[in-house]
Amino acid sequence: MDHFLYRDGALHAEDVPVADIAAAVGTPFYCYSTATLERHFRLFDEALEPMDHLVCFAMKSNSNQAILKTLAALGAGMDVVSGGEYARAKAAGVSGDRIVFSGVGKTAAEMRAALEGGIRQFNVESEPEMEVLSAVATSLGVTAPVALRINPDVDARTHAKIATGKSENKFGIPIARARDAYARAAELPGLEVVGIDVHIGSQLTELEPFEMAYRKVADLTEALRADGHAIRRLDLGGGLGIPYTRSNEAPPLPSDYGDLIKRTVGHLGCEVEIEPGRLISGNAGIMVSAVIYVKHGEGRDFLILDGAMNDLVRPSMYDAHHDIVPVFEPEPGLEQTPYDVVGPVCESGDTFARGRNMPPLKPGDLVAFRSAGAYGAVMSSEYNTRPLIPEVLVRGDQFAVIRPRPTFDEMIARDNIPEWLS
Repeated sequence: MDHFLYRDGALHAEDVPVADIAAAVGTPFYCYSTATLERHFRLFDEALEPMDHLVCFAMKSNSNQAILKTLAALGAGMDVVSGGEYARAKAAGVSGDRIVFSGVGKTAAEMRAALEGGIRQFNVESEPEMEVLSAVATSLGVTAPVALRINPDVDARTHAKIATGKSENKFGIPIARARDAYARAAELPGLEVVGIDVHIGSQLTELEPFEMAYRKVADLTEALRADGHAIRRLDLGGGLGIPYTRSNEAPPLPSDYGDLIKRTVGHLGCEVEIEPGRLISGNAGIMVSAVIYVKHGEGRDFLILDGAMNDLVRPSMYDAHHDIVPVFEPEPGLEQTPYDVVGPVCESGDTFARGRNMPPLKPGDLVAFRSAGAYGAVMSSEYNTRPLIPEVLVRGDQFAVIRPRPTFDEMIARDNIPEWLS
């Protein structure tokens, strides 16, 4: 469920007409619903009751400060994958003991910053990373809490570019080496083993891969405890998918996912962490764009929008589907036409949809890309010197710009001209 609904023929974000936002900030722009963010976080939080748990929002899906503050106010922790995300989490007022640091390429500088600023745990991805973290922690005279990320060799049955739990993926320590890796972690100074981490991929639409992975985690927990390790925390990652089209069967509910966690690892007495991103923020956002031209080609027609692949790269990068709907609801029964929906960037890959049935549209009409709140703004760029588009947060009948659109002058001023060209 989201809070982007038609009312009196016009798409609203909660109680604000989307067209009013477009008139105020220009197009294209991202728009997020506070009510949807809050609802989706609570679904996960409630799904894990009464277990000892922490829901850590995966910031890579959407790292705007206003989004982070909204979720932190509900008690969310944060899952970060870079020094920059760590700094954003801290700037949003999240305390270090609620921040989990993941990622395959943590640098010594990032480790140092997190140890100095406070950290709940590092999800260590490899033995070499473990050695570096030990050295950094020892140099600071502190102890780094660690969970080793284990690769369970489970097929997540998702897009190849967002699968992370198979043996050929770059993520984690192979489960066959897990006991040796934990033995080494226990030997190293400056490290405290607190748990196990696993994450098998993103946009999973069935529970079976999770169950396979979590049963392996349960068996590993028992084995590591027998080896003398005090495993008290299980980080089970994220990855539960969302429906990107309303005509498809919905993925499993957070409540079903919570029941699965209780069934597979609940008997271990561990604190459970999960790291949802997409399911919290995905359907909480839309991207709104305007039609520039309707172009009739050989055998196909094109809707050319002012939004482009640099604003929303998922269709170009993953062949991802987003429902695209007019901001003003078409009359019932109005005949639809297949269009290739494209942007103005000089790339053939700047295509959002091919042969998508749409009602008749004309230049100036507004369309909304649904389910754009995750991996939208965070993956955008200034390719073709196109400004990053505004982000807007709605709460009830209010809205605020939470990231402004930069001017061309501001963009150009970031370039430095060397003296020999002056």
